[in-house]
Amino acid sequence: MDFRLTEDQRALRGGVRDLLEGRFGREALRAAVDSGGALDRDLWRELGAAGFFALRLPEEEGGVGLGLPEAVLVFEEAGRVLLPGPLVATHMAAGSVPGAAEGAVVVTAVDEGLVPWLEQADVVLGDTTGAVPMRSVDPLTPLHRVPVPVPVSVPAPGEGEARLQAALLTAAEQVGSAGRTTETAVSYAREREQFGQVIGGFQAVKHLCAGMLVRTELARAAVRAASLTVDPVEIAGAKLLADEAATANARDCLQVHGGMGFTWEADVHLHLKRAWVRAGLRLPAARAEEAVAAGL
Repeated sequence: MDFRLTEDQRALRGGVRDLLEGRFGREALRAAVDSGGALDRDLWRELGAAGFFALRLPEEEGGVGLGLPEAVLVFEEAGRVLLPGPLVATHMAAGSVPGAAEGAVVVTAVDEGLVPWLEQADVVLGDTTGAVPMRSVDPLTPLHRVPVPVPVSVPAPGEGEARLQAALLTAAEQVGSAGRTTETAVSYAREREQFGQVIGGFQAVKHLCAGMLVRTELARAAVRAASLTVDPVEIAGAKLLADEAATANARDCLQVHGGMGFTWEADVHLHLKRAWVRAGLRLPAARAEEAVAAGL
């Protein structure tokens, strides 16, 4: 099996990256934080017009007609820029919830006892009876908690194909964040000087950056492979690796930045907080580990 990206897939990834960097660059990210995490409806509709949500719908239904491997590439780019909103839920609802594919409707869902973006969503999938707001560590992911215990269980076969695919797309977002923090750490290490030389020349910093790259590439390979096989155990393993890459890379990026990394002005804390939230959604570690163990 050839895992290399095709020319069309590379073009898709490049086009999405250009769109997101032009429409949701660093200034837009910080503005979203300052606004208290309000959802940009204009941007949501632009994503819909670009085919973000209808990517996997058949062309005869008004979609783009692509598959899960292409969706993984697109969501990796979304994670790279920390694009806010219930992206995965709206994407999964395209074709079943009117307006979701076009970005005219925002869809969220109950997941692991949590509901992201409940107050700003137009459609909520799942029972939200008794939902109470909670303080989210991520300023761009408002959360409500549903007082229903979520059992730790193996996600297959009872998890359902749609939920497994949603978990894989969340993992792809984590990979995008891991890649971005790797780039950020390397860039800073090449510029920051200490003791008369750039800190990237110090062995300890080199080891941190090398470890970040290895985690990112391992998680990326696992996510892309799982998008082709759609195997429940492989998806669970990919989610585990992606969660680890996103959280560990953000922490290491923070260490490379030193004291600067702990300030509100540095974006690395936003990547760390988003990684924590994603890790608790859609097949978190406890259930993913059970799935992998059951498959061995």
